[in-house]
Amino acid sequence: QNCKFIWRSNHMSKRKAAWQRFCEWSSEIATTFYVYSRKKKKEQAVVWNQGCRLGVIMAETKKTVSYRIVTEGGSNEIVEKKSRFIATIAPVKTEEEAQSFIEQTKRKYWDARHNCSAFIIGSRGELSRCSDDGEPSGTAGRPMLEVLMGEGLSDVAVVVTRYFGGVLLGTGGLVRAYTRAVQEGLAASRLATLRYGTRLWIETDYQGIGKIQYILGKAGIQPEDVQYTDKVSLQVFFLQEEKEKLIKEIVEATAAKCRIEEKESCFAPIADC
Repeated sequence: QNCKFIWRSNHMSKRKAAWQRFCEWSSEIATTFYVYSRKKKKEQAVVWNQGCRLGVIMAETKKTVSYRIVTEGGSNEIVEKKSRFIATIAPVKTEEEAQSFIEQTKRKYWDARHNCSAFIIGSRGELSRCSDDGEPSGTAGRPMLEVLMGEGLSDVAVVVTRYFGGVLLGTGGLVRAYTRAVQEGLAASRLATLRYGTRLWIETDYQGIGKIQYILGKAGIQPEDVQYTDKVSLQVFFLQEEKEKLIKEIVEATAAKCRIEEKESCFAPIADC
């Protein structure tokens, strides 16, 4: 599980008290705290488990430029030695949405033996949680979470419902079953890649529009909106690493007879998976 906080206190007594509370909170789960060091200008990942400090990782702070999301959830089922595993996937934006989805799914499958869950929130996966819901520790929730992480997904929640078939699967069998169930659930869902970039509004005359459309087509970019009046206006989304190059090409192709306005920098879907 990951969480992110900003440390602001310089008082040693307050630090010790806070760390004690963190140790108590992490007594049942492995927890990673990301602390930004102003002196080294790096993020320090401090891993705690059972109240013990396991290790420290220093990494340069980098801006996320892409991540994957679920645009449309799905459901799929597998059978392993007479046990049914039903994976239900949903897009979520907040921890509250994730918990609500998990509770809703539990109510739907109220008669099942287990409803194990996992979710990841944030473009950098800042918040993640998982639950074994009565299965042996580490055999359900964690493998499910690792599938989501392995696919590079964020803002997603999954619940795998198990109807016990009377045959014990063992630790390895449970890990494989829950892993495969999530994979099948994702296969039944619609995914997209979000890339960081800039949304722009381009205005030109009718002589320049053909040149702009040629540049956009060559770059594989479809306008999000086009308006025809006495001039032609287009709304487009440029990836951050391509923005300057494309703007320069458009200005040169139209002999600067265009007006380009940056509207916002954001994440936007650029490819369906």
